[in-house]
Amino acid sequence: MNSISKEFFMRFKDRLKGGEPLLGAVISTPEPDIAEFMSTLGFDWFWIDMEHCPLEIKSVQTILQAIRGSGVASLVRVPWNDPVYIKRVLDLGPDGVIIPWVNNRVEAENAVKYCMYPPKGIRGCGPRRPVWFRGFTEYVTKADEEVVIAVQIETKEAVEKIKGIVSVKGLDATIIGPADLSASLGFLGHPENPAVAEAIRTVLEAHKGTSVTPGIFSGINNVERYLEMGFKLICVGSDLDFLAAGAKEALRKVKKT
Repeated sequence: MNSISKEFFMRFKDRLKGGEPLLGAVISTPEPDIAEFMSTLGFDWFWIDMEHCPLEIKSVQTILQAIRGSGVASLVRVPWNDPVYIKRVLDLGPDGVIIPWVNNRVEAENAVKYCMYPPKGIRGCGPRRPVWFRGFTEYVTKADEEVVIAVQIETKEAVEKIKGIVSVKGLDATIIGPADLSASLGFLGHPENPAVAEAIRTVLEAHKGTSVTPGIFSGINNVERYLEMGFKLICVGSDLDFLAAGAKEALRKVKKT
């Protein structure tokens, strides 16, 4: 990693631990032009989504190449809490990973273990893209402390066991997924239900006194509310959300004239 990229990489982890609000956006499309353009708009980080979006490993690499040097941090949401997925993604050199559907302490411990090299974990030692920009030894000996590990809180079980999850050493952040959480709580399609809001408050409260940063997917309409509550890692929407909003607003103005 060259000096500029390394500065960006370390600054994001430092900023995450420093407690400042960090606003991100989902990259859901494989077209690198979109990611590159989005990287000029002032976001702190990108959520590059392999779970619900048509992004394969090559698409992720192309997106990382498109945003390299922009100062926007890259967190890749892997399809599952699986050591093979996590290993392949980390070998592309993103700033970190988002791991979905983590429901208890054991699953959180596994997530951390899959991201770290021995003796702390079981990540296979064969980094590819990161060593293009820095030495092999430098990368592998520093990766454990540099890679951001975020897990998603998306189920009733995860809420009930949140204190065990945030107690896991090596975990950097959690990110609540309100859509899946509302479904798990019995309110599919209604993430604004009061029971979901209460679960969100429960999760946030559990972070107090820990070194784990609380995060959430907010959508643009809820950003201020979640900032006021104390969430620090906030995803405000996706590339397609912004495209749709801009197109609708443009059409509204045109049809008025």
